[in-house]
Amino acid sequence: MDQRELYLKQLEEKWEHLTITNDIMFGMVMENEQICLELIQRSLPELNIKAISRITPQKQITGPISARTVRFDVFVRDEEKRTFVVEMQVADKHNLPFRLRYYQQQIDFDILNVGDDYSKLAQYPTYVIMFCDFDYFGRGWSKYQFENRCVVDPKLKLGDQRQITIFNAKASQFHGNMKLKGFLKLMGNQIDADDQLVKQVRTEMKRIREDPIRRHGFMKYELDLMDARNDGFKDGQKMGSINTLKELGFNKQQIIDELIKTYEISNKEATELVNKTND
Repeated sequence: MDQRELYLKQLEEKWEHLTITNDIMFGMVMENEQICLELIQRSLPELNIKAISRITPQKQITGPISARTVRFDVFVRDEEKRTFVVEMQVADKHNLPFRLRYYQQQIDFDILNVGDDYSKLAQYPTYVIMFCDFDYFGRGWSKYQFENRCVVDPKLKLGDQRQITIFNAKASQFHGNMKLKGFLKLMGNQIDADDQLVKQVRTEMKRIREDPIRRHGFMKYELDLMDARNDGFKDGQKMGSINTLKELGFNKQQIIDELIKTYEISNKEATELVNKTND
C-alpha cells in the first residue's frame, strides 16, 4: 500500500468517526437552520430569538492586510441584525480570553465600513458562543457569561452591545434552567436519548456521513491538500481545490477565503485564481 492509499484509508476512518466536536462536522450540522436556531435559542434563551436569516459556516473575516485572520465555525444573523458567532473549541491553548477579545474585534470589521459612524454598531449587537471541551476557568460551571461592566458598581453596564458565553462540556454543575446539558454531554459522546436537540443533531450527523457528495468532497479536498503540500503548492493543486469547493457549493467569496487560509496567499492572488476558473 503506497502513501496515497494509506492516507485515503485514514481519511475514510476519520470521516466515519467525526463527532460533533470536530469543527468540520459541527459546521455542516449547523447548516441545518432548525438545529442552528434551536442551539442558539437554548444557549441564549433570554434573547427570545424567533428566526435566523443568514448562516455562514467557516466564515473568514477580512481585516487589515497585515492583521491575523480568523475563521469562525458558524456566523449567524437574526431578524433583528444581531450577530452570533458559534465556535467549537476542543484544545485548551491557554489563551481563550485573548482569542475571544480578537474575535469580537473581527466581527466588527464585518459591520463597520470606511466612513461609518461608530454608533452604527448599536444596531448590530454581537454574541460569541463558545462550546469548550474543557473548563478554562476551573469553577465546574456549565455556563460562563461575560459583558463589560463598571468595576466599582457592577450594576452599571458599559452598553457596548457585546456578550460572550462559554459553555463547559466537562461541567459538574448545571443550572436549573440549563437546556444544553444534553448537547454538552454529546460532546463527550454521552447520549441523552430523551433530548430532542440531541436526536436532531445525531440524525443530521448520520445523514451527512451517508451523503456521498459530502463524503467525496471531504476526501477529495483532503487529498488535494496533501498533494499541494507534497508538490510545493503548485497552482494546479490550488485550481483542483477551487473545483472541489465549487462542487461542495461554496460561493466565490467563500472559496477565496478558503484559499487564503489554506495556502497562505494574498487576497489578490486567490481572487485571480478563482477568476481563472470562470474564464
